Amino acid sequence: MKRRFQTNIRIATIFALASILLAVSHTSFAAAQTANTLKVSPIRSDIQILPGTSKTVQITVSNLTGSSIIVHPSVNDFVSGDERGTPALILDENKFAPSHSLKRFISPLANVTIPVGQAKTLDVVVSVPANAQAGGYFGAVRFAPADSDTGGQVNLSPSVASLILLTVPGDIIQKLNLTEFNIQQRGTTGSSFPTPDAITAKVRFENKGNVQVGPFGRVSVKNGDKIVYETDFNNKDQRDMVLPDSARVWDIELKNIGTFGHYTVLSTFTYGDKNETIEATQSFWVVPPFLIVGAIIALVVLLGLIFLTIMLIRKSRKRRHMPRARRR
Repeated sequence: MKRRFQTNIRIATIFALASILLAVSHTSFAAAQTANTLKVSPIRSDIQILPGTSKTVQITVSNLTGSSIIVHPSVNDFVSGDERGTPALILDENKFAPSHSLKRFISPLANVTIPVGQAKTLDVVVSVPANAQAGGYFGAVRFAPADSDTGGQVNLSPSVASLILLTVPGDIIQKLNLTEFNIQQRGTTGSSFPTPDAITAKVRFENKGNVQVGPFGRVSVKNGDKIVYETDFNNKDQRDMVLPDSARVWDIELKNIGTFGHYTVLSTFTYGDKNETIEATQSFWVVPPFLIVGAIIALVVLLGLIFLTIMLIRKSRKRRHMPRARRR
């Protein structure tokens, strides 16, 4: 029985982490929600609260099932789980994030009953203490179906979550370091590639500040003096963030690359309230295999001709310096 209980806890944890990943990435989120029993909106809220004040965040939960459902809301801190933006959710109700904990600012939420096909909006009050340090705080308000037969305990159905990213004004430190900028093809870094497809610029930022920061910018690809491709990076209303004390990686697809040539990638990244700028440049070649083979063959032939010419010259010199009698 104990083993079965531990297995159920593991399953619930996996479901919770999966739902948070969907909320952060925004990838196919609408399609995934229709397969769940609940739908939540907004997926993420970015708020700012002064120390000693409060703000209410409204979150709407929709019932996608065919019957009335009891929903259990819970507040969880999270930390950076990997460098692709996947958070690691802290599911233990008695634990908090070691720093940047939003859970400490939110009171527990009561269960709510949602009729079939309807939605209810919950008021989540975030209260920042007067002595709170300036910086970033983040957490997730997670919703899962509760089982009325077991006194409202959360069952094993998938949960959905709404993320809250809070900024407390004051002595804010916004500091991003660009620690990696290279060109890759299918995950392999290089300066020369055999084909122009699946070439990306890998960008890695480290956040050395005390608040979440969303870098954005412009990436251009030049062939000689001609710009062959330009694209925006993370330039949207709700930007992907780099959490404090963590790093994040992006892969920027490079298009309009020809089958042969030398290319230069020029990038300008901006972040923070003061619009700090980081510039980076990287170059690469696209050289098809048949050109490499042709070049090797041409080099071998050229070296052979040079060797043959040298031998003929040496032979001619020897004949010229031979005594006339021996030449006869």
